[in-house]
Amino acid sequence: MARLSAILRLKRLNSLKGIYLRSTTNLPNIPNYRDYHSHDGAQDWWENRRNKRYLLLATGTIAGALLTWATEIGDSSVEAKEKYDSDIENHHKTIRKDLPTYKIEEISEHNNEKTGIWVTYGIGVYDVTDFVPKHPGSDKVMLAAGAAIDPFWHIFQQHNTPEVLTLLESFRIGNLNPEDQVSTKDMGDPWSGEPRRHPILKPAAQKPFNAEPPPSMLIDSFITPNEFFYVRNHLPVPEIDEKTYELEFEVEGVKKVTKMTMKDLKKLPRHTVTAVVMCGGNRRSEMDSVKKVKGLFWGPSAVGNAEWTGVKLCDILNKLGVKSDEVRHVHFEGLDTDPTSTFYAASIPLAKAMDPRGDVLLAYEMNGQPLSKDHGFPVRAIVPGTVGARNVKWLGRVYVSSEESDSHWQQKDYKGFSPSTDWDTVDFSKSPAIQHMPVTSAICYPTPGEKVKVENGHITVKGYAWSGGGCRIVRVDLTCDGGNSWHVAELEQEDLTKAPAGRAWSWTLWTAKIPVPNKAKEVEIWSKAVDSNYNVQPESFENIWNLRGVLSNAYSRVKVKISG
Repeated sequence: MARLSAILRLKRLNSLKGIYLRSTTNLPNIPNYRDYHSHDGAQDWWENRRNKRYLLLATGTIAGALLTWATEIGDSSVEAKEKYDSDIENHHKTIRKDLPTYKIEEISEHNNEKTGIWVTYGIGVYDVTDFVPKHPGSDKVMLAAGAAIDPFWHIFQQHNTPEVLTLLESFRIGNLNPEDQVSTKDMGDPWSGEPRRHPILKPAAQKPFNAEPPPSMLIDSFITPNEFFYVRNHLPVPEIDEKTYELEFEVEGVKKVTKMTMKDLKKLPRHTVTAVVMCGGNRRSEMDSVKKVKGLFWGPSAVGNAEWTGVKLCDILNKLGVKSDEVRHVHFEGLDTDPTSTFYAASIPLAKAMDPRGDVLLAYEMNGQPLSKDHGFPVRAIVPGTVGARNVKWLGRVYVSSEESDSHWQQKDYKGFSPSTDWDTVDFSKSPAIQHMPVTSAICYPTPGEKVKVENGHITVKGYAWSGGGCRIVRVDLTCDGGNSWHVAELEQEDLTKAPAGRAWSWTLWTAKIPVPNKAKEVEIWSKAVDSNYNVQPESFENIWNLRGVLSNAYSRVKVKISG
């Protein structure tokens, strides 16, 4: 009897082992696996893993089969499970020879329930049409419809488990065309080196490319994912070979020019700073609604918060023997140029660059990854607390001078003026270049016109707040009754130990529950932020209007509909 039991047990183990081995090459053929495409089913599956020996085996899933096998055959099964998990984690990076290949244009056409909802993850193409309606985060899935879900999963880390990746693989229908995995180059076209961007970014301009994510994406994560970070380009994205890249340093009055390669930079002390980069024209569209301005039609999302890693500029300037009492400005010159070979450039005060507490970086990483092409590969300037225009990308030269940069973007742009100044009377020489940005906030949820549900007499409102110059946000006030009553939001900020006084470079995400007037069918929500210097947002755009639409920091106002 014991001998018969042992034989039956061995046969079962071999059978289960076969299921596991077949799973690594043809997941969709697993019996009953698609029965677990709903979120509720999957959740039950995951939560009941402790009953894996019986419950999961009954479902016919490879996870259950493998874990049962692991229970039965002892220590050697642990290695098998580790191999299984590793294989699953790499499925989306592997070509499936049994499936067709699709071009990105074909995939992008499947972005709604009528045409089917396809997404890509790695080099895999997945049809998730049946899955989306049953997923509690279907609104986020639809943002990726016809495009990549990779950046979304950078936020929602609960998806990065073998179980979920296995579930995803069951929806796979093909492979992404290899040519769509890299940029196509045509050296005769100045825009040929442009990288592929995530479709979630809403373009304000195509050439040069400028785009921002939906406001609702900003509040999903304190750190903005690289793929969702707004893009502000003034010229074509340059093609740069890291192997031959050199960054030049020059000091006025000194003949010697110092050149540093990436290897040279990475030998210097490494620093990481969490900081916001905000375009000077952020929220320009709100100012434009008062009176027309000149500039890209930015919403409230031309901003992002990231962890930047690189070399402190003050360390290099000290090595070069720069004295803060001898010169006054540091120029940043980019490698992006127009057809006349004019490059983008800007400058900052030397006092900011030389101050170790100023945290100015020559950054080569963003959120732990090498800079992408759109965000300044291989090196960019990060000037915390300062307008985005001074955070120059694709750095080619750093120049220390007694004079401010004479570039167009320093002298003829990114300056503020009186509301009464127009293009006939403007004199750019009379106004200083923007450096520190003013205090601001923006309502990111709900969005204008959205129908909001009232719970216990309150509605939930979410957004961000930030102030330049290292000032911390100390309060965000909200009202939906025209300012008759104000309600203070709960703040989510960077750890105080990481951002001491005067060095609060990150933004503050906030949430508030505010009471709604009885029987209200529609309300207008206002938000205003207060920083550690007790600067507060102005009430209206009329009194801060300027012809370039910069420094748009009046109250954030969003009208929404109320549902019971």
